[in-house]
Amino acid sequence: MAKAKAASRGEQQRLRSALLGGCFLLSVILLVVYTCYVVSFSGLTFWRSNRAVPPVADAKEKITEDKVASTPQEDVRHQEEKLPSNPFCDYSNRRNDYCEMKGDIRIHGNSSSIFVAISSTNTTKLQESWKLKPHPRKGDSRAMARVTEMSVKTISSHNGPVCAVHNSVPAIIFSTGGYMGNFFHDFTDILIPIFTTSQQFNGEVQLLISEILPWWNEKYKKLIQPLTNYEIIDFNQDQTVRCYPHVIVGLKFHKEMSIDPYASPYGLSMVDFGRHARKSLALERDTTIKLGPAQDKKPRLLIVARKFTRRFANVDEIVRKVEEYGFEPVVAEAKYHDLAEFAQIVNSCDVMLGVHGAGITNLVFLPTNAVVIQVIPLGGLEGISWIDFGLGTISMKMHYLQYTISLEESTLTEQYARGDPVLSDQKEAYRKHGWAHMIELYFFRQGVNLDMARFGSTLLHALELLRQQ
Repeated sequence: MAKAKAASRGEQQRLRSALLGGCFLLSVILLVVYTCYVVSFSGLTFWRSNRAVPPVADAKEKITEDKVASTPQEDVRHQEEKLPSNPFCDYSNRRNDYCEMKGDIRIHGNSSSIFVAISSTNTTKLQESWKLKPHPRKGDSRAMARVTEMSVKTISSHNGPVCAVHNSVPAIIFSTGGYMGNFFHDFTDILIPIFTTSQQFNGEVQLLISEILPWWNEKYKKLIQPLTNYEIIDFNQDQTVRCYPHVIVGLKFHKEMSIDPYASPYGLSMVDFGRHARKSLALERDTTIKLGPAQDKKPRLLIVARKFTRRFANVDEIVRKVEEYGFEPVVAEAKYHDLAEFAQIVNSCDVMLGVHGAGITNLVFLPTNAVVIQVIPLGGLEGISWIDFGLGTISMKMHYLQYTISLEESTLTEQYARGDPVLSDQKEAYRKHGWAHMIELYFFRQGVNLDMARFGSTLLHALELLRQQ
């Protein structure tokens, strides 16, 4: 009898162990399925940066970052001295410094000065000053060397500069310096942040831009003009003292080529920026083609061609393979001097294929549900490729496929022996030759010769994604 009971207990323990093991296995399977659903990818390697954290975590971090560096006691003291609300600058964010103030604000652009006029009798608070460079590349000395430093000063309302122009609307001051002229940086550092910063005012805001150049303004005016109902002021050249009731200095940066809905006014997202881009440039298509029995049109696949760096070395072969899989190929090189013209081409396509680089930035003009295929060249660039374009693509409600080339697909095999660390051990190559040299090599001296047999599965995946819409 005792033996039977012991055997029964043993069977129960084995059953419980089996159930626990089954539950664990089911959890793993569900996690894998969920991950594949959220992010489609192909190629041998795919790496997510720990900087691409979930939205909830982002929201918690942003709450911490957005707190003004002052205690409740200090806030009370400021109110007692009749300072305008939020006169202090927030330096806590790792990517940008930011000031926001309300009251009697006087701006003299030519001297890079923003004056907060106060009527307090406490003279110890007068002539206080906070300095910042209003550009979201904080910590990058090379970029920030091209940005004018500005000062925010408290002054007596009786002794400050006299207003020459009185404005009833708010003002936003920022710099286009940094890496201005690089298509990716123009969007991620300026155009996306100014969109999120200005939307709360619904056009009733004036932009004062430092380091702005006529060609830059002309190139992006169709994207910027809808954000303001007023003349754009060249901050550095402006000798007029302009007065505003509300001034923001700087742009809050969220993520590379992306917007955090938890940290932006009214929950704005990259979907909203996509609508803004399409409307501003009069792009016709809001959604992609949906493949099915009743659809006889072929989906268009844009091959972003590059003449020199990270170019496709076998474009003709790619075109034939794309046609073989049922796409209509479109080969075009990005025309950065005519933004609207190339944006029209991009918007007419359902899939965009390109090697990692600024050309992928054109994804902002694609219709919703489009497929972006980013080809990752040799050099350990999977992580930065995902951060720069993967996250932004998904947040725009598009599909993202990341294809990492094999060694045989890199044109560097024509320049280096097979045993060289440049080909076989990128970490060792970076250590041996230095970061600057290897970036020059992997970014500017490398081409891609796509293996059509290997790449075919990615094209099939793109077709399937278009059928699922």
